[in-house]
Amino acid sequence: ADGELVQYHYGLKDLVTILFYIFIAIILHAVVQEYALDKINRRLHLSKVKHSKFNESGQLVAFHLTSVIWCLYVVVTEGYISNPRSLWENYPHVYLPFQVKFFYLCQLAYWLHALPELYFQKVRKEEIPRQLRCIALYLVHIAGAYLLNLTRLGLILLLLQYLAEFFFHMARLVYFTDENNEKLFNVWAVVFVVTRLFTLTLYILVIGFGLPRVESQALDPERGNFFSFLFNNILFRMSVLLLVCLFQASVMWRFIHFQLRRWREYWNEQSSRKRAAAAGTKQQTKPLKRDSGYHENGVVKAENGTSPRTKKLKSP
Repeated sequence: ADGELVQYHYGLKDLVTILFYIFIAIILHAVVQEYALDKINRRLHLSKVKHSKFNESGQLVAFHLTSVIWCLYVVVTEGYISNPRSLWENYPHVYLPFQVKFFYLCQLAYWLHALPELYFQKVRKEEIPRQLRCIALYLVHIAGAYLLNLTRLGLILLLLQYLAEFFFHMARLVYFTDENNEKLFNVWAVVFVVTRLFTLTLYILVIGFGLPRVESQALDPERGNFFSFLFNNILFRMSVLLLVCLFQASVMWRFIHFQLRRWREYWNEQSSRKRAAAAGTKQQTKPLKRDSGYHENGVVKAENGTSPRTKKLKSP
């Protein structure tokens, strides 16, 4: 009422809040599975492998769509998009608005809830290492941005990442319902490339030009200043940018390799279908061979009236 703005800092009590929202995420996960995904699975009659992937993509589509809308609302209302300088100005960003802190706590709770869900969903052993690697990467990056006071940069990067992941898992759901429909994969490919370019540009803007201009360049962990003194060194700054570029290049290389393999399989399938269709038309247009002679009462007889069958000689 008096116009005072309340801001928040991280602490040990965050662990209790995260634990509470882990249980909330487990309940919401079960609701989506019971009332949406299981009903669709009964109609599609998918195999065990596709059934597991369909459930995974269905849950992630709901999560990514919610996170994209929520994250976009936060960055717009806080002015991080309209004013890109705010991503590095006044670093370290120790004190957070309520919606930013709450968003990060919910993100950590969701990815932590994904660990017991591996048991509840009875995920196949072959899929567990891949999913554990994905969960660990998200937890490390989200917790790192939260604890190292890079929450503003982390919000923009999460928005870009979740946007690309939403289209990918949506394309997988459409593909499982209709295997001939792969148009949404092309949309995902365009979105993926665009988000990678924006991500790389954002890294260069913040690391190369933003953080080195911060006024406080001294290491001060008590005030939350962990990075600005490092980025003041041009050698360290260029090394970090080189590592970022190499990582993004490796991601793009894997993506291009995946797309080339998918297009190769698509064209091979199309060419095999064309060959099969051409072979079928040849068999239909091929003239039927008729035996010499004529038919009489369903029996083929030679032109001279004799039977075309060879007569067996009786043994004397």
